[in-house]
Amino acid sequence: MANSRKCESPEPLRDRVAACLGRHLSSQQHLAVGFSGGRDSVALLHVVQGLRAGLGYRLSACHVNHRISPKAAEWQAFCQDFCRKLDVPLDTIAVDVPRGSAEGLEAAARTQRYAAFGGVDADWILLGQHRDDQAETMLFNLLRGTGLLGAAGMPEVRSLRPGLALLRPLLEVDRKDIDGYLLHNALEWVEDESNSDTGYSRNFMRHRVMPLLQTRFPAMAGSLAAAAGRFAEARMLLDDLALADLAGTPPSFPIPLARFANLPEPRGRNLLRFLLTRHGVRIPSEERLVEALRQLCDARPDRHPAVAFGDKQLRRMRGEVHLAVIPE
Repeated sequence: MANSRKCESPEPLRDRVAACLGRHLSSQQHLAVGFSGGRDSVALLHVVQGLRAGLGYRLSACHVNHRISPKAAEWQAFCQDFCRKLDVPLDTIAVDVPRGSAEGLEAAARTQRYAAFGGVDADWILLGQHRDDQAETMLFNLLRGTGLLGAAGMPEVRSLRPGLALLRPLLEVDRKDIDGYLLHNALEWVEDESNSDTGYSRNFMRHRVMPLLQTRFPAMAGSLAAAAGRFAEARMLLDDLALADLAGTPPSFPIPLARFANLPEPRGRNLLRFLLTRHGVRIPSEERLVEALRQLCDARPDRHPAVAFGDKQLRRMRGEVHLAVIPE
């Protein structure tokens, strides 16, 4: 287990978390911290536990055991011990991550993790991503070609299901402030050995690309995170445009093909992106979206084109666009 001795002030982190919770929480709501045992989630759980009495919420933690690392059981035991010391109830959820998933091991683990979070009995799931993660995510998504949706990075709030939302209270917090909090409180955490494996694209970005850029652009993380915020605002405006282009049609599938065919291509693509996102479909790239719209609108009337997005599929049938889960 990693640890550190006391130093530095914890106030920058504590103040920002308190401000975030004050913006979003109602009295007596139930918060569950997504708790991996890593440095970010340790700092988040510790500070949220310290704010609990003053803000009046119920608090628990949730640990998702992916059962990938040989240290998975050790990490779960650390989380159980840490929560016991803080007097915070902990739920542990074991998931099965498909090793041969087409989306890759990292993405498959993420899918299983968020599915587990969706079953937690709480009002909010709190996650520990911070400003450096936001900058990294934005740049990573841009390089993957995910368009404006990816450029917006991670939202502070995102609905998981009715009555349950994700909240990221550390998105405006620097990594150095998290480190300072851990040092000041002499907190221990676990280190995932896979985080240093630059064979994973995300780790290559984190350990090779971002430090190199920061040597030339010291304010890079803050600048990229701020840009992600502006992209998020632009995305909200485009969502409003999509609702206007629906012209009263419910934002669900099936939907008349004419809703897309009668729009200029960029607006049709924006509408399709909006609908897919509302239905939990992750769009791998803007090019994929362009191709999907082309097939749906341009195929001959006697054809029934189908475009797959992960485990779901868009199909054109009888003048309508349908979205369905691909049978196994």
